[in-house]
Amino acid sequence: MSSPCARMLSGIDMADTRSRDDFGHVEEEVVSRADIAEQNEMLLRRQNQFRMAADAVAEAWRDRPEVEAIVLFGSVAVPLWKEVPRFREYRRKGIAVWHECMDVDLAVWLSRTDELNGLRKAKNRALSRLFDEKGVGVASHQTDVFVIEPGSDRYLGRLCDFARCPNDKPQCLVAGCGAIGHLQQHEGFVLNPDALAEGRTIPLFDRKTNLIRRAVDVPVTGKEEDADAGLA
Repeated sequence: MSSPCARMLSGIDMADTRSRDDFGHVEEEVVSRADIAEQNEMLLRRQNQFRMAADAVAEAWRDRPEVEAIVLFGSVAVPLWKEVPRFREYRRKGIAVWHECMDVDLAVWLSRTDELNGLRKAKNRALSRLFDEKGVGVASHQTDVFVIEPGSDRYLGRLCDFARCPNDKPQCLVAGCGAIGHLQQHEGFVLNPDALAEGRTIPLFDRKTNLIRRAVDVPVTGKEEDADAGLA
């Protein structure tokens, strides 16, 4: 059975994991080196699962004529770094573990934007197949798709996950949202150009150069290291 501290990716609330003895005194849980090693392995494994999801979506999109290029960026695309996480026992002791990846960030360059709903459906089918065939669960809302204009590299918006567009959701009230079907806008959001800089991304597909690459083939760093900062 995994330790409570090692269940952070399961959705269990870690806000109160301490127990009390017979006198009502709070007993702090001990975070062992084994706990930390297990936590680090889980974080690396989740990054790899997110890369598998990126590969599945990219494969589903490559044959669509409007797709010019696909790039994986964000924390899933780069070597993970050490940080003290949000969970109390780790935070109190200053124990650092690998960064927790929360979602998949994909940038897609499209020559046209009138088939975004088809792009959305293809993404969802790919994620469903990934779960059916490999047991890797990544939800549609965990894959953020940033739509980019070829040539100018101008950010246009994000691929909307709602089946109907426009919808009656609060998110749909942002100015310009839904002006192009299934192109979502976020108030005040500006895509940092550095986010797509060389060295911070994994290019998965480029129609001009015939590039096809899998994110899972890029080595994941950190397994050999022991993030035991804070242990006595």
